[in-house]
Amino acid sequence: MTHWRGFLAFAVLDVIGLIGGTALAQSSRVESTAELEDYLFVLNPQGKNVSKGIVLAWIPQPIQKICLGKTHEQCATIDYCIRTTNPQAARCQNLGVDLTKLRPYPAGTRPRRMLSITYFRIVGDGPVPGWPALQTYYDSQPKETLDRFSMAARVKARMKLIRKTDDDDFQILEILAAPPLQ
Repeated sequence: MTHWRGFLAFAVLDVIGLIGGTALAQSSRVESTAELEDYLFVLNPQGKNVSKGIVLAWIPQPIQKICLGKTHEQCATIDYCIRTTNPQAARCQNLGVDLTKLRPYPAGTRPRRMLSITYFRIVGDGPVPGWPALQTYYDSQPKETLDRFSMAARVKARMKLIRKTDDDDFQILEILAAPPLQ
């Protein structure tokens, strides 16, 4: 029953998207796409009753060192607070980071904000070429070691960066190298 409820929620969102399709289409026009290689951080998915998933996060270079040792949520908050027009927002207080030195990201930063994708219950060869090496690495790690960002837990990937007028998006095309990276 729960499975169908989730499916129906996605169907309702699709209908709402179609009704407001004109506004959505205008606000998310694709500016450009580019294929590139970069490093993605490997994390456990967060949340209650979440397991058997792998998160791959792409962090803008200016905050990578700041995010090391932090959780996905902490890094996403730092990223938000750097980009927001309201740095006085409650969630931006007491971060332990001097955001004034990082605001705004330099022009041309890729990606323009922290992006991540979560893959759940992967079976077989995985969703992209090279996945088995990532899965083997992930399965060999103690669970708690992938709760926080670490330079030791990164993969090199070939991706498609999709620049839109209002945001960035990405697709992972191939896992090129899994940890340990040389």
